[in-house]
Amino acid sequence: MTKRDITNDKQLIELLKLGDQRVMTKLYNLYWKPLFISSYNLLKDKEVCEDIIQEVFMDLWNNRERLEIKISLKSYLYACTRYQVFSHFRKNKAGIKVELFDGLTQRFHNATPETEIMHKELITQINSIVETLPEKCRKVYKLSREEHLSHKEISSNLNISTKTVENHITKALKVLKTSLGVMLSLGFILWILQN
Repeated sequence: MTKRDITNDKQLIELLKLGDQRVMTKLYNLYWKPLFISSYNLLKDKEVCEDIIQEVFMDLWNNRERLEIKISLKSYLYACTRYQVFSHFRKNKAGIKVELFDGLTQRFHNATPETEIMHKELITQINSIVETLPEKCRKVYKLSREEHLSHKEISSNLNISTKTVENHITKALKVLKTSLGVMLSLGFILWILQN
């Protein structure tokens, strides 16, 4: 970040504290889309992401007089968005769709640097949870998610019924869903402490 960016951010924050709505509009127009994309890459839910970004900007405006931002505005807004995303995961862990874990790598292909960091942490957590699964369940899950084999192909390879394959995948996804509710909260706290 250049000295000019820091100066510009300080000026924008001061104007924001004074209630300058033009500054708020400028920040909203500048950061709404990248913040939305960042949250959407994780949540895959347009309405929830729109609500999260709206909440971030409403909080910024409502708390403008007390703002004490020691980092860039961009970093601050991304941190607020990350907090809201992880808060959503924490509050709604029972409602998290198992499909959320499918295709994580592809979804993060064009991610922002912030979402790439969250993606790497999430993949690490998923992989460590997968390694705790019973051997057969782990093998079925990996063949399905990493090798992209169909249930029928896995059934044939492992000499088990397709129903057994489905049961193993269901069990693996249930363990992931349950475990990540706690892990996401911990991951967020660790991430904040590192930045």
